[in-house]
Amino acid sequence: MIEVVGITFKNSNRICYFLPNNFKLKKNITVIVETEKGLEFGKVELENFKIDENKIKTALSKVVRIATKDDYIKFKQNEKEEKQALNTCRKLISKYGLNMFVLGAHYTFDRQQLIFKFMSDARIDFRDLAKSLASKYKTRIELRQIGARDKAKEVGGCGQCGQPLCCARFLKDMDSVSINMAKNQNIALNPSKINGVCDRLLCCLKYENDNYKECRKSLPKLGSKIMTGKGEGKVVSIDVLKRQYVVDVPNVGKVEVQK
Repeated sequence: MIEVVGITFKNSNRICYFLPNNFKLKKNITVIVETEKGLEFGKVELENFKIDENKIKTALSKVVRIATKDDYIKFKQNEKEEKQALNTCRKLISKYGLNMFVLGAHYTFDRQQLIFKFMSDARIDFRDLAKSLASKYKTRIELRQIGARDKAKEVGGCGQCGQPLCCARFLKDMDSVSINMAKNQNIALNPSKINGVCDRLLCCLKYENDNYKECRKSLPKLGSKIMTGKGEGKVVSIDVLKRQYVVDVPNVGKVEVQK
């Protein structure tokens, strides 16, 4: 077992796990943590607890310290300058005539990196833009292109279920989702039913797909010919989870078959 603490960052409800580094951290305490991008300012959502080490798939970074008043002031100053950097970036995009839309700017807490996230329908040669930004802000510049699903993750919102978006709440990896997953679950292929707010297939289609595939193994295909105790007929409906199907037998009617 290993002791961890759950922390969230600005504009994200997703909880990330860190080593507490001997700190006993209460909910809502603000902390400075190490990340792959540098130091970041975060808030404790889950107090110290132990978890099976085998469930940790990546190396965990640690909490550096409990945030001080000076840390908070620096964090708020970074937020203010991020807005200014975003406006500057948009002006430079217009100047260079680039077909891209910048969603936001973010300074790491230690200001070692300034990250801009943008959307574009095509590949962009932003070398001149990056040089101009680096020259002005004297720090490492990262221009990160994101897709529609990533945008939903950044912006947040509620899904059809009424819950906050999975991508914004807990999903770390945006796994591929296929239309076959909706077909496996007998969901009507109506975009308003199977697409999320990002206008891409719902991430949750993947959650139960393996169970549906397993249940389907011994079931016939819709429209296939099947012999029943009352004669041969055509499969007209299937209930995957109940593992039953209905066969329309000529001169007999509909016969329900349980597997």
